[in-house]
Amino acid sequence: MTDRFLAHLPIGEPPVPFEGGIPGWEIFPFEGDLLVKTLEPPVVPEPARSGESGPEDCSVCRDPTGQAIWSDERWVLRHLGEPSAIPVVLLLCPRGHYDFDDLPAGLAAELGPLQQRIERAIHALGGIARVHISKVGDGARHLHWWFVARPSGLTQLRGSCLVMWDDVLPKQPEAQWRSVLREVALNLAADGGTVHIP
Repeated sequence: MTDRFLAHLPIGEPPVPFEGGIPGWEIFPFEGDLLVKTLEPPVVPEPARSGESGPEDCSVCRDPTGQAIWSDERWVLRHLGEPSAIPVVLLLCPRGHYDFDDLPAGLAAELGPLQQRIERAIHALGGIARVHISKVGDGARHLHWWFVARPSGLTQLRGSCLVMWDDVLPKQPEAQWRSVLREVALNLAADGGTVHIP
């Protein structure tokens, strides 16, 4: 293992007080004194992600349309299984067991236009200011793009802290959440694919 990316980090040392950065942003959802955790030593090799050894240990592959709201022959758009506080939190996954680095060129070419379709389907709900799209990938090897919608006017929820706000705010009533998901799926299916949520 190389120390190229680690040499400057205070691994195993007591945390230093926070100065500047995200906690000073107006969009940060917490206030008061914060204590930075002590940075633990690297774990090498890293623990395997879900699906690392192939489709047989991948939760998405075992249940391809589980928690699906929409799908077509190559893609599935899924919810997280429980209501969110913010209007929409969704995951887009290929049906095949791929991560981004081995996604076939044909699927990669479909990705941008499909992400646009999903964003438009979410904006069609009305009352949505922005749709954040991101790929994280530390939990699973099966590619999944996050779609997270911020309601109009709640500027305090802007930016990268939106998912933290979703964790701490009260959740939508389940009936409303399901209705929103169905509406997104119907908006998306207008250009093809199958709606999965009743």
